[in-house]
Amino acid sequence: MADDDQHHQPIPNPSDPADEPSSDPSEASIEALARRVQESLAVGGVQKHRFWETQPVGQFKDLGDSSLPEGPIEPPTPLSDVRPDPYGLPSAYEWSTCDISDPSVCLEVYTLLTNNYVEDDENMFRFNYSKEFLQWALRPPGFFPSWHIGVRVKSTKKLVAFITGIPARLRVRDEVVRMAEINFLCVHKKLRSKRLAPVMIKEVTRRVHLENIWQAAYTAGVVLPTPIATCRYWHRSLNPKKLIDVGFSRLGARMTMSRTIRLYKLPDATVTPGFRKMELRDVPEVTRLLRGYLARFAVAPDFDEDDVEHWLLPTENVVDSFLVESPVTHEITDFCSFYTLPSSILNNPNYTALKAAYSYYNVTTKTPLLQLINDALIVAKQKDYDVFNALDVMENEGFLKELKFGPGDGQLHYYLYNYRIRNALHPSELGLVLL
Repeated sequence: MADDDQHHQPIPNPSDPADEPSSDPSEASIEALARRVQESLAVGGVQKHRFWETQPVGQFKDLGDSSLPEGPIEPPTPLSDVRPDPYGLPSAYEWSTCDISDPSVCLEVYTLLTNNYVEDDENMFRFNYSKEFLQWALRPPGFFPSWHIGVRVKSTKKLVAFITGIPARLRVRDEVVRMAEINFLCVHKKLRSKRLAPVMIKEVTRRVHLENIWQAAYTAGVVLPTPIATCRYWHRSLNPKKLIDVGFSRLGARMTMSRTIRLYKLPDATVTPGFRKMELRDVPEVTRLLRGYLARFAVAPDFDEDDVEHWLLPTENVVDSFLVESPVTHEITDFCSFYTLPSSILNNPNYTALKAAYSYYNVTTKTPLLQLINDALIVAKQKDYDVFNALDVMENEGFLKELKFGPGDGQLHYYLYNYRIRNALHPSELGLVLL
């Protein structure tokens, strides 16, 4: 794992003149750091990826080289060779393992992220992960509390930086690989000059290695050696007037507000017979459906029933899941889900929050995909979401244009650390959504 192990999500770019809602992946500090490394090594205007050339990641020069084996790039180090002690911090700071299940600690993390995490370039929107979302995202089955790492000021104990890892099993072609997903790298705005991010990345990497895990999956908005896939977010207006009022999107050329509202209007009720909310008793059937579906893709999570219960059982304002149960046979035939990630709206007199749904995992066997996702849009509208976002992964391309999603202007690059895939995948070969 290396200097860009951060899941990266786009924030709307209000300066985009397109008719549709649009977004631009703003750089989190970890990506800004990687870019500074590259720029400092630029020679004659050509950027050299010297740092990345020292890391066990796919290299641009090796693209398409059929003589290179797919799989781990470097073998694991003996655990006895992994550094036993934490990396050193500047003298005013100390490491702190953050127990997210402790309400007071969770509030500290929430406050740090809410005030200092990813913003758009115009400083109009900032991600606002809820405390409930953080509990969900950071405590999957088998999570390691030691991978939730804070930095505190020694004298006041104030939490000023944070980084996390969670364990995951990813299937890459035919191999199931234990990996870490690194997320939520955040440094307090006033400490961005202290160079805390690099040591935090090294520290979380050390702790992951101590659990005998040597691979990682991550995403970024910048191009580094070497993406396994490059995807794009698409956005579907649910509350077009608000999105235009707050600068998320603009009124299209030759469009009035009333015509725009009519364009995005959805039916009042879902149309699929047997469409209902997922319940605990559905976990085995949903797991069977999902495993069968994800087997089609080159890279996808290896979910068991415990994972499905954690990631997909509905949790209010965190994750919503719906399925189709045949009214005749009571067989579960289809499934759709989305998670909730609002953004704070900064400096707007009328609105403080943008409620966004993100398409998660969807499986169809009997119901047409367009119909199933349209029902998901209807439910999201009923629940007062302002916008519904989806990546062009899996089979999502099949519904985006038809259901009036518009393309965002930023790209999201997927990476594997210490695992080689010879040729980049098309987004439709990717069965993975990272939070």
